[in-house]
Amino acid sequence: MYHYTACGLDNVWLTNGYVEKATAYGKAVAVVNADELHALLGCDLVKKKVKLSGKEMRFLRVQMGLSQAGLASLHGVTEQAISLWERQGKIPLANDRLTRLYYLAHVAKDTPLGKAIERLKTVESLVHQRIVATNSARHVWSSKVTEDETALA
Repeated sequence: MYHYTACGLDNVWLTNGYVEKATAYGKAVAVVNADELHALLGCDLVKKKVKLSGKEMRFLRVQMGLSQAGLASLHGVTEQAISLWERQGKIPLANDRLTRLYYLAHVAKDTPLGKAIERLKTVESLVHQRIVATNSARHVWSSKVTEDETALA
C-alpha cells in the first residue's frame, strides 16, 4: 500500500493504480490517471460529515483551479482569510459549506454557478500568465505564453 501525500492530503492510501520507478534521485511513484483519482477524492471530501481541514479546503481550491484570491472573491472575504483557513483549519461553517457547493458546481460545469467559476478561472489565468522567451543559436528570440502554475499554489 502506498501513502499518497503528494496530493496534499495526509490520509490517502493507494492499494494499487501506481507504479514505482527507480531514478537517479531515488524512488519515484507515478499515479495512473491522477486527475480521475483527485476528482474522486474531491467528491469524497464534499460528502464528509465533519468540517473540512485546512489541507482539504486547499485541495478542493486547487482542484477547482482557483488561487486563494479567486476563492476569496467567491466567498466575499480577503485572500488572507483563505490563507489563514488553509494554514490553521479554522474555517467558519458557512464558508466550509460554500466551498463544498462551489466544488460541486465546478464538477457539474453546466450549472450557472459552475459557469461562473469557469469564467473566474479564465480571468485568473489571463492575470497569471507567464511569458517564456528563448534565444536560438542564431540569436533570434521567440516566446511562448503559458499559465503561471505557481500562482495557484
